[in-house]
Amino acid sequence: MKTLSSRSVNRMQRAARITRRATISLVAGTALALAAIAPQSPFVSAAYGAGAATPAAAGARPEQVVRGEYLARAGDCVACHTAPRGKTFGGGLAMETPFGTLYTPNISPDNEYGIGKWTADDFFKMMRTGKSPDGKLIYPAMPIAQYTKVTREDSDAIFAYLKSVEPVHQANRKHALRFPFNQRELLIGWRSLYFREGEFQPNPTRSVEWNRGAYLVEGLGHCTMCHTKINLLGGSSKSEQFAGGLIPVQNWYAPSLTSDKDGGLGDWSIKDIVDLLQAGISDRGAVYGPMAEVTYHSLQYMTDDDVKAMAVYLKTLPDNDPGRKTGPSATVKPAVFESGQHIYMTKCAMCHGDNGEGKLQHYPPLARNQSIEMDSAVNPIRIVLNGGFPPGTRRNPEPYGMPPFAQELNDADAAAVVTYIRTAWGNHGQPVTAKQVNELRKAPLH
Repeated sequence: MKTLSSRSVNRMQRAARITRRATISLVAGTALALAAIAPQSPFVSAAYGAGAATPAAAGARPEQVVRGEYLARAGDCVACHTAPRGKTFGGGLAMETPFGTLYTPNISPDNEYGIGKWTADDFFKMMRTGKSPDGKLIYPAMPIAQYTKVTREDSDAIFAYLKSVEPVHQANRKHALRFPFNQRELLIGWRSLYFREGEFQPNPTRSVEWNRGAYLVEGLGHCTMCHTKINLLGGSSKSEQFAGGLIPVQNWYAPSLTSDKDGGLGDWSIKDIVDLLQAGISDRGAVYGPMAEVTYHSLQYMTDDDVKAMAVYLKTLPDNDPGRKTGPSATVKPAVFESGQHIYMTKCAMCHGDNGEGKLQHYPPLARNQSIEMDSAVNPIRIVLNGGFPPGTRRNPEPYGMPPFAQELNDADAAAVVTYIRTAWGNHGQPVTAKQVNELRKAPLH
């Protein structure tokens, strides 16, 4: 597709800050919603990476506070606990869910509305048990099933950092959940099904690097929150972990992170995974939608060793339901295919190539691209309609973006070009319909 200049992309990114939404058991947004961890944990690297604060750079702050800042950034805490145009960690972000609206709490050290009167024990109890200091059950929009795995040392560091930031004297907003979901007692049932309290336990048969990656992905990274299908109860099945799923309300599809299935990482190199997470762009594609926010706020600042450890772990995730598409491409009506081809050659080939080969790294290849072939066509439809804008990162400070085509293409035309991309050049995706396009055209942008 034709591209915008990097300056235009950056202006659009600033004007349209991605707002994180969540289901009751959903917090992170999108593809590879991962985070890393700070040095000195039992499972982490031994040196800060570029961009991570150091005591000298941070004005000789205590080492624990510096580590805590890195950890808080790793967990992407700011994304949920800071409202648009709001003060950092002041809370108040509206998180729309199928059950109503949740408002994130103030976690600044304000004595009245924040965590100013909390102790390190209180904070760790919240992280480990998913309960506030007064025993109130926390809604699992916060990834309590993942944060329970965080070590006491890392919990204390995060708390020390949060206690060091500027207090925000802002009252917490009351949740607006529908009955009966506004009854916290019902969380007892949810917890019995989906919450298992306990610190991460390393696998002695695996390497130190693998265990570090597992700790990051399964703990503060809370990757399963997006990359596992969410059921009607707002929970997810252990057997479907990392197998991908539609993110409710946000209308993005988080792809599988398993070895091969439906956009998995089985044939990705470690470098490709690291590049995508840290730079936001790789030879295999770029991050868009909610994942762009994760990379922007969190992953670009992680150490090389931490991100590599996550990639090593992700490469070993088993594919419990092999479904890599093979064989001939789907049958498409000739008129639809020809229409889609014409639109593609007119609007897309300049950047992505006549045969979908792309121009690395800024113009991702579309031929044999797993994200294009996935069972769900949500992401390619949304990118054609709304455009795609990778985040500006330290490793990719001037990203190229694709403009939206919603105003130029009607539903039938958009369906035709997405169908062409999903079925041409040996791609094994299924055709899409004008109805599918229309449903996403009407969906709110997140």
